[in-house]
Amino acid sequence: MEKELTRLIKEKEIQLAKLKEHIDKSTICSDLYNKVVLEKAILKKELEESKKNKVVVSIKNFLPRKKTLICDYFKK
Repeated sequence: MEKELTRLIKEKEIQLAKLKEHIDKSTICSDLYNKVVLEKAILKKELEESKKNKVVVSIKNFLPRKKTLICDYFKK
């Protein structure tokens, strides 16, 4: 999964390099460039999420968190 995401990110970088030359020439190229930038960002986020340790995240969500009350800010 991670290798495939890395490969897709590299493909998007190649597409961006090719489109960068034609951004000023047409609005279609400009829109396509922006679309590829968004797709690359989504892939990077997916790659980041896949690298996180799923067990640690589930344990953090399971444990209760200490809630801060307004009166806690005024304690001396």
